[in-house]
Amino acid sequence: MDAPSTPVLAVIYWIHMLATVTWIGSLAAINLLFLPAATRTLKLPDQLSLITALQKRLEPLAWFCMGILLVTGLFQLSTSPHYDGFLSISTQWSLSILIKHGFAVIMVVVSAIQTWEVLPDIQRTLMKKDKANEGELIRLQKRETLLLRINLLLSALILAATAFARVS
Repeated sequence: MDAPSTPVLAVIYWIHMLATVTWIGSLAAINLLFLPAATRTLKLPDQLSLITALQKRLEPLAWFCMGILLVTGLFQLSTSPHYDGFLSISTQWSLSILIKHGFAVIMVVVSAIQTWEVLPDIQRTLMKKDKANEGELIRLQKRETLLLRINLLLSALILAATAFARVS
């Protein structure tokens, strides 16, 4: 396979960075701006209703970004002169990329738990209206917040691993 032209590779890098900024930016905004403001100003059921509505809008975008990152990342990997095998740890670059991908897999798992377990639980609990158990709402809020924070931390670790790969 011939190496892609410089403009094509530049577009692929740009799309990869755009997807990264979109996904991580939304995680940062939710964790650092939205959750603290919602906690200070809204009652618990309203907080959870709002986070559910927000997540309904953001999750398709996040999953789309993950798909874009997978495709563009694999393409970049295949064109890298540093690449010497899937599980290779022979250089700082390959070790950093392997660690980055490990964090990304964990991030996908956390996102899946959030998307297909926690948010539906929140929605079901909120549908009970006045019969919703306050303790259950608190438990769900803590779990949602924990998952969001874990993903924000993982995204920072992914960026750190990328930085280590870049300097090698």
